[in-house]
Order: sequence, then structure tokens, then C-alpha cells
Amino acid sequence: MPYEVVIGLEIHAELSTVGKLFTWTANRFGGEPNSRIDPITLGMPGVLPVLNRTAVDYTMRAALAMDCDVQPFSKFDRKHYFYPDLPKGYQISQKDLPIALDGHVDFDVNGGMRRCRLTRIHLEEDAGKSIHAEGRNDVSWVDYNRSCVPLIEIVGEPDLRSPEEAIAYWRAVKEILEYAGVSDCNMEEGSFRCDANISLMPEGSDEFGTRAELKNMNSFRYVQQALEFEIKRQAQILDSGGKVDQETRLFDVDTGTTRAMRNKEEASDYRYFPEPDLVPLDIDDAWIQDVRDSLPEAPRARRRRLVDEMGVPEQTAVVLSGTRALADFFETVAEGCGDAVLAANWVQGDFLGYIREAGRDIEDSPVGPQELAELLTLLKDDTISGRIAKTVLEEMISTGESAKTIVEAKGLVQVTDTSAIDDWIRQVIEENPGPAEDFRGGTAKALGFLVGQVMKLSRGKANPRMVNELLRKALS
Repeated sequence: MPYEVVIGLEIHAELSTVGKLFTWTANRFGGEPNSRIDPITLGMPGVLPVLNRTAVDYTMRAALAMDCDVQPFSKFDRKHYFYPDLPKGYQISQKDLPIALDGHVDFDVNGGMRRCRLTRIHLEEDAGKSIHAEGRNDVSWVDYNRSCVPLIEIVGEPDLRSPEEAIAYWRAVKEILEYAGVSDCNMEEGSFRCDANISLMPEGSDEFGTRAELKNMNSFRYVQQALEFEIKRQAQILDSGGKVDQETRLFDVDTGTTRAMRNKEEASDYRYFPEPDLVPLDIDDAWIQDVRDSLPEAPRARRRRLVDEMGVPEQTAVVLSGTRALADFFETVAEGCGDAVLAANWVQGDFLGYIREAGRDIEDSPVGPQELAELLTLLKDDTISGRIAKTVLEEMISTGESAKTIVEAKGLVQVTDTSAIDDWIRQVIEENPGPAEDFRGGTAKALGFLVGQVMKLSRGKANPRMVNELLRKALS
């Protein structure tokens, strides 16, 4: 029987605040286990949480960036469950009155645009991390460094109809959060992860099937694999006349399969009640407007501006606007050299290629945007050729020296003297009579060979445009 896939994601993103959600203990990844804890994090008797206002600001930024309605009144609740990584025996979260409701995220998939509606965004504290001894099932440790880190949960509606749509939507959310500057979305460090709810229903039906929840995944590839496996698993159960259990499942990266973890809990299982140690949040219009005014240009809007106002090709604009840091880098380069298209081609191509080969990120590149703009200016005004520019860029990345310094020290200034280029051309024609005659006879590609020989003879210093023009003239 053909089925329609129904997917909804619950996305968790840690906020990049200086301190934790209810204490000023550093919110920073890593460190010695249990070195970033305090009495509030551990829920010691007699301590009281104090809400981090910046965490509220960041939650509102994320919400407004996704067109959510920030609520004028919200509150915190205690969500009870008993795992070793939850030191208090409950998690401070938000149940019925979250900070933000509704909203949506638009995303591109397979050449078309789709929209996923949002149910809510709420703010909560993260749990600790359980560490299990390799090869043993009787020993585990708990690191509470992550406890009380501010975490937003973005709950999407079940609007996604394929694993591809789910990944595209998740990528779009990541891009929005990074642009808004509220989370580093570092998946390797666990600051950006999701739970996926998936069910199948017969094609043409409007009644959702029983869903399974795939818990706590932090890789686009793993989410894709987990969803694909779950589709096959549920389809086999339904085709055989069975019933899909509502349960929480874990994805095994080694086998590419999911396995049952526990029955899916309902809200009543958590015994929610209002957090008595925190006053409700009153958010007025002025506060919302202040946060709205602080939002940067949205990624989709920026991408559109690169195309419409700066003349950047569509696919190049997609690459350059992929992260806020890269987009900022590119625009600084474009402004510095005065040629957006030239800057786009170099940043997307040679520059990113060298950076990735060096194992660096754009943020720690040894060549800043002003330095790259200087190199492209030398290229634009014909001081150096494109071939030499690539060599200079490579040395800039490896040494950190400026383009002008390298060009002057190595005598790489492009030759534009007509007489010098004519001399090289005469020598090349004399040494390569066959290709010269081939070009005269109508073999156009022979010209490329001859141009290459002139550039080789000039050690890349001859102006390629002038070489092409003067060579055609000499062979006419």
C-alpha cells in the first residue's frame, strides 16, 4: 500500500549567552567534567534561580526571526523525570505559556519552496550528559557542565513530507539562528540537535498514523538515515497488518537502524507544575520592538539582495550567504575592490578552496577581507594577472603577508609593455610553426596553445588579454 510520510521536528538549540540560564557560571563547551557547576546548577537546598535576561532576549530574537508571536505573558514550569543527568529531579521548562507561539520557516527543496509552520518556541535549561564506559554496561558517569545551559526548543507542525524536506527545513532553521547571532549551532558539540516525530498514513487519507519519536540526533546525515529506516520499518509493519507502537526510539549509527527506547511519554507523565521560584515573564511592546530592531538582515533577504542589487549569480549567492560570517566577509571584499562579481567568483572559488584545504574556518582565516580586496584590486587594475593572483593568494594564506608585499618582493607586476610582449610572441611563433599555421588555417584551439606558451615564456607576467590580442594580430 502506498503511504504518505508525515514528519515533525522538535529542534533544540543552545543559546550563546555568557552565563547559564539561572546562574552566572560560564556557559562554555568542554572543560574538565563537573568543573562548570555551582549550587544552583545542582539544585542544592536553599538556592534560588535567577533568570538570565540575555537568554530571554535571544529567545525573542529567534522567535521574531521566524515570524513567531512573542507572548506578553509567559511562565516557567517544573518538568519532572528521573534520569541521572538531571540533578534536581526536574527540568525548568515552559509548558502551557511559552515565550512564543505560531510562526513559520520557509525553505528550498528540490528547486521549490516549502513552508513549515511552527507551534511554539520555549526556553528551558539543558540537562547534563551521561557518559557510558566503552565495552561495559555496568559503569556510567555523569558530567553536569551542560546542566542549566539555556536551550530553546522550536516545535514545528507535522508539515514535512519526506526526509529531504526535513533536512532542508532543519538547515534553514540553523541558518536563521546563526544569522540572528543567538546560537553557534555547533552540531559536533551538541548545541544544535533535534527529535523527529514520524508516522505513515495511507495516501489520500487525512488522518495521521501513530508516530514514533526519534530522539536526540545531531547530524543531518544521521537524521536522514534514521527517517529513511523508520519509513521502511513502519511500512513493513502496516503492510503485514500490524500496528505501529507510539514510542521513543534511538538511532544506532553503526547499524543504520532504530531501536525502541521507551514508550512515548505524554505531558501528564512529567507531572508539570508552575515553577514557584521564578516570577512570570511580562514582556511589553517596547521590549519586543527593541529586540526586533536588533535583528540583522534575514538570510533569505540577504541572498535576494546579493542577486538583485549586487549582480551575483543565484547559485553563487546561495553559497556566499550560507553563513553570516561568510556573507559579511564577501561584502567587505566586494566593497574594498569595487567589483561584486569579481569578489564573488574569488571568494566562492579560489579563496574558499584554499581555506578549506588549510583546514580553517572563515572566521580564523589568515587573510582578512581587506587583504583579499587588496589582491583583487591589483588584479582588477592589471597590476597582476589572474594566474599570478592565484599564486599570490596561496602565499598570502600560508605566510600571512599582504598581496602588495609579495608582488613587490618577487617582482610579479604584470607586463603591459607592447614591445616586450611582441618579442615573446615572435619567439613563440618561430619555435611553434605548426600550431601557428594551424590557427591560420582555421583551427581556433591552436591559439590557446600559443597563448599558453607566451605566458610560460613570460613566467606568467604578460597581460593575458594583450597577449591574445597581439597574437591574433601577429598571425593574421
